[in-house]
Amino acid sequence: MYQDKIAITTGDPDGIGAEVTIKALNRLDLPLEKVVIISNSKILDYYGHLNTPYEIIQIPYDADICPGEVKAECGEFSFLSLKKACEIRPAAIVTSPVAKNALNLAGHLFSGQTEVLEYFLAHDGQKAEMLFAAADFRVLLLTRHCALKDVSLTQEAVIRKITNLREFFIHKLDIPNPKFALCGFNPHAGESGILGKEELDILVPAVNELRKNGVNITLPLPADTLFVNAANAYHSHKKLPFDCYIANYHDQGLIPIKTTAGSKTVNMTIGLDIIRTSPGHGTAFDIAGKNIADEEGMISAIKAVL
Repeated sequence: MYQDKIAITTGDPDGIGAEVTIKALNRLDLPLEKVVIISNSKILDYYGHLNTPYEIIQIPYDADICPGEVKAECGEFSFLSLKKACEIRPAAIVTSPVAKNALNLAGHLFSGQTEVLEYFLAHDGQKAEMLFAAADFRVLLLTRHCALKDVSLTQEAVIRKITNLREFFIHKLDIPNPKFALCGFNPHAGESGILGKEELDILVPAVNELRKNGVNITLPLPADTLFVNAANAYHSHKKLPFDCYIANYHDQGLIPIKTTAGSKTVNMTIGLDIIRTSPGHGTAFDIAGKNIADEEGMISAIKAVL
């Protein structure tokens, strides 16, 4: 019933998710049969008005709407919305931002929506991966939401994640021989072990194994220079040197692409049967309910799965 539709969740009821969803859909003016919204009419009516009467799958929400507040009820609503999106098996899922602390207050101990999606959708050893994209500027994260002091890599995990990334490019993006650039873990890619051993002990052996399997990937390169070249190409509207840049940890990859592309940055969950996209921003509690949220990120997220 929903296999040809895009399912859109509105995220935390006290954040900007419903507002940017309404604004984005009104601007895009997509066909009625293309979209199903997973939310609650009370929340949608509070934040605006949809010009098109898209189908709404109602998720219960009895609490007051209090823009900017963090509540367990909001976390429960966010979790149930995402669960429903997985259950209906749409063509794609677009998610509005949720508050991780609200999820945790509701007893759902996930570090983000990516992990919830993996919990409900993964089978046969599938693993969800976070890919951020702005046009053809793409960044894969080897690790996700964890404290910097806890970032840890293994050769096996690096090989698996990059192999899965290659499969995504070949089978989903129709790029038969994608070129990947791998960021060094340490400053200056470790300076031959002087500034850290992760390159020599983990990344280089992983690259050697990946190359044996036909993956077109660089040795670990200093991330600062690597992303400067990517940003310059992006702003000049030139083809980027690589199809994807592979970062070792969250901020190593997200600071460059978000600084370069801003609201055009889209968070993509790959590796599962259903692709999910989301705007690159969060719940923006500080401006929730003020009708000043920018919908460009949500527009980019929806366009990415059209």
